[in-house]
Amino acid sequence: MSSFLPAPSIRIRDLTLEWGRRTYVMGVLNVTPDSFSGDGVMDPAAAVARGGELLAAGADIVDVGGESTRPGARPVSPEEELRRVIPVVEALARASGAVVSVDTTKAEVARQALAAGATIVNDVSALRADRAMATVVAADGAPVVLMHGYEGASTWPPRAGAGDIVAEVMAFLRERVEFAVAAGIPRGRILVDPGFGFGKTVAQNLELLRRLGELRALGMPILIGPSRKGTLGRVLGGLPPQERLEGTAAAVTAAILGGADVIRVHDVRAIARVIRMADAIARGVQSDGRDGRP
Repeated sequence: MSSFLPAPSIRIRDLTLEWGRRTYVMGVLNVTPDSFSGDGVMDPAAAVARGGELLAAGADIVDVGGESTRPGARPVSPEEELRRVIPVVEALARASGAVVSVDTTKAEVARQALAAGATIVNDVSALRADRAMATVVAADGAPVVLMHGYEGASTWPPRAGAGDIVAEVMAFLRERVEFAVAAGIPRGRILVDPGFGFGKTVAQNLELLRRLGELRALGMPILIGPSRKGTLGRVLGGLPPQERLEGTAAAVTAAILGGADVIRVHDVRAIARVIRMADAIARGVQSDGRDGRP
């Protein structure tokens, strides 16, 4: 699966992301009062402790976000987002040496988070929300995640077209990758995210999951975040976010079989085990690097 990729790995602190070797776990750390999944932690000390729990449970990366991207969420000022995010990023990076991602669409938040110890920028707007974001990322040299489907917190009802959703996602991501490269971001430092749950119908989300492997043609590592998303709840008869673990596990397994490289999840301990099993099936190699023989 890694033969399409322009760079076989990315070195970040003490972690080397070796594409195609195993699937990496990105743990979600929401520092917001209005997270769709109800797991926001507003107290900085509690958020840092939560980040440590995610790492101990098996997260390779902790993704810190200070603004909810759920449909209907109120925008957060840069000042408020900085107040929420920076102390947590700084403490996690300093105390644990963790690989920290900052989940933001604001260039100034990204700049200060990178200065505080973050090493990845996860921009759900794919460098569109803030024209300065590409410059900040390029100057730092940080890896960046570019996602399809986010047009602001009002992305519901779905805005994706009625045609081939996979073709639409691929065309969008291909254009954003070229934009990023033209802005000075090395191609080998870019990950793409099809935006499961963002601006898409249930049928479109499931189609993306079934055909995820087609995105390998983009030549970029694939990150996907189906964790606790509304599509899972609807398929399972209206379950609330906290009861979507089994649905998340099924979606994660399908994503790995389709070639996902990084999975963004809330329930790290359980899903890290699912990922290890799915990796053994999909790659024939266990997550500790041994082959699948007894």
